[in-house]
Amino acid sequence: VSVLSAASDGYNVCLFAYGQTGSGKTYTMMGTPDSIGLTPRICQGLFRSEDVSSDGQNSRVEIFLEIYNERVRDLLRGGEQKKRASLRVREHPEKGPYVQLSQHVVSSCKQAMELLEEGISNRITAATHNHNASSRSHAIFTIQYTQAILENNLPSEIASKINLVDLAGERADPNYCRDRLTEGSNINKSLVTLGIVISALQNSQMSSSCQSINSMASEAESTGGSNSSALSDRGGGGGGRRHCFIPYRDSVLTWLLKDSLGGNSKTIMIA
Repeated sequence: VSVLSAASDGYNVCLFAYGQTGSGKTYTMMGTPDSIGLTPRICQGLFRSEDVSSDGQNSRVEIFLEIYNERVRDLLRGGEQKKRASLRVREHPEKGPYVQLSQHVVSSCKQAMELLEEGISNRITAATHNHNASSRSHAIFTIQYTQAILENNLPSEIASKINLVDLAGERADPNYCRDRLTEGSNINKSLVTLGIVISALQNSQMSSSCQSINSMASEAESTGGSNSSALSDRGGGGGGRRHCFIPYRDSVLTWLLKDSLGGNSKTIMIA
C-alpha cells in the first residue's frame, strides 16, 4: 500500500528484495502462478485504484530490463538477437540515467501481467548448489505512472516511477566454473556498491541535518542568543558546506536506480 500511495503522491519508488541465493527474493517479488508476488500485486493495485478514483485518464508505461555481468538487456524486446543485445547506459543532464529500452503502454491488468510473465521467461538463470534455477542477473521492472489531474482548474499531470527490483543472489563458490565465478564477482560488486550508495545517502542526509542546525545556531548567535553558542561551536569551525559524493556510477545497478534512491524518492528494502 505504501508503494501505491507514494507513487500517487508523485514520488519515485524503489522496492527491492535482498539476500543470498535461495532466500526467496524472486518468490517475494514475482511469486508463482499459485501465489503471486509483490510485483503483480502492485500492478493489480494500480488498476484497482484507478477503477475507484479516476476517470481512466491515467497512463502506465512498462519497461523490463536485466543487468547481467554489468551489461543491460531488454527483456521485452522481440527477436532473439535483440533480446541478447547489450544496451548502453547514458545520462541526460536533466532526466538522469537512461537506456534505450522498448516501452509498452498498458491499459489493463491483464496486459501488465502478460508483459511481466514474458520478461521473467527471458531472464538468465543457472543452477547453483542452493537453487535449481537461480537468477544470475538483477531484474528491474519499471512502471512509469502518469496521473491526469486538475490544478487551479487547469489540466496537469503527476508523473512518478516505480522500480521493482529482483536482485541476484549474493554468493560465491570456488567450485563453480569460470562463467559462474565471473557472474558471482559482478553480482557481489554491484551489491557492495548498492550498500555503499545507501550508506552515503544516509550520511548525506545526516550531514544536511547537522548543517541546518548549525546554520540556525549561527543565526541565533549573531542576534545575541546565548543559548546557541554551544551548538555553533560544535563541529570544529568548518563553516563551508560539504557535499557528500554518492558513487552511483560505480555499478550499472546503482547508476540506473539513481533517481529512485536519491532525490524525490522513497526506497523500501526487503531482506
